[in-house]
Amino acid sequence: MGPQHPSTHGVLRLEIVTDGEIIKAAYPDLGYLHRCFEKHAENREYLQVVPFTDRLDYVAAMNQELGYCLAVEKLIEVEATPRAQTIRVIVSELQRIASHLLAIGTYSLDIGGFTPMLYAFRDREHILGIFEELSGARLLYNYVRPGGVARDLSRGLEEKIREFCRYFVPQLVEIEELLSGNAIFMDRTCKVGIVSPDMAVAYGFSGVNLRGSGIDWDLRKVRPYSGYEKYEFSSITATLEHGVIGDCWNRYNCRMKEMHESVKIVEQALARLEAGEIMAKVPKAIKATGEVYLETECPRGNLGYYIVADGSKQPYRVKVKSPGFISLACFDELTSGMMLSDIVAFIGSLDFVMGEVDR
Repeated sequence: MGPQHPSTHGVLRLEIVTDGEIIKAAYPDLGYLHRCFEKHAENREYLQVVPFTDRLDYVAAMNQELGYCLAVEKLIEVEATPRAQTIRVIVSELQRIASHLLAIGTYSLDIGGFTPMLYAFRDREHILGIFEELSGARLLYNYVRPGGVARDLSRGLEEKIREFCRYFVPQLVEIEELLSGNAIFMDRTCKVGIVSPDMAVAYGFSGVNLRGSGIDWDLRKVRPYSGYEKYEFSSITATLEHGVIGDCWNRYNCRMKEMHESVKIVEQALARLEAGEIMAKVPKAIKATGEVYLETECPRGNLGYYIVADGSKQPYRVKVKSPGFISLACFDELTSGMMLSDIVAFIGSLDFVMGEVDR
């Protein structure tokens, strides 16, 4: 299956052994979208690495940039200015909404629901418009920088973001009503691809895929960064709403509910946005020694950057811990015994992006 199949959500190839319509084994075959990120990072200055982070999870580029920049800041012992931190929270949560909309829209399409996909892409377009005004780009932004952000909010952009929040909540409720209780959607997702809490922990799942199995672990809560400890929001964790936990429906539902919380965070961030500088004092040519590891809560889970510095202008080593790569490890164990049609529902529920997986 794949790497050209639309329901593999990228150039993923699955080697599947079947007995009729029943799956006996399924092995992910990677290597069709190798980004060479880690090797590129060894041959670029610290600031020059930022555009390459965009190309990992290109559906959530702002979050990829933030994780890397926070790791560099930890390495050189610099903290972003208060205004920059608040702007980072705003763009990160808007990016989370845009990412989840793409995930849910394409997931609906995988299972046969066309209308929710149109609604999701319509609403995501508002966020891309905001990002285009902010950074000049629609997908790969190069906006977050070590020490702050590249440019300040343009005039009137704060109000546009507020207008989006007011507009979006009713639209989100409508998408939710179309899908969450839909009999066909529930038949395709409930009790399919069940990842037990113990299995989720054993495989190293994180983000929605972990919370969808009932494990309450959100880095924004347990290890706050960029001032997340100042915001009031809930860590959405699956419950026994349909008599089972950790299935495809739970993971979908966590993403849906999480968007409501992201709107709350954006509104709080706009209310607390204060005047000031958007960049801390950072050397033009960053030179550092030592090593750091830092994780952030991205739409697909915990993204980790491990940086080793040897005193030169370029990192000696940059290693990325990808949540999507970890999610693929469970395929053989979890898909054994599934119907062939159910593997499509399972793939979409994990919500990985192959640029991040095959980094």
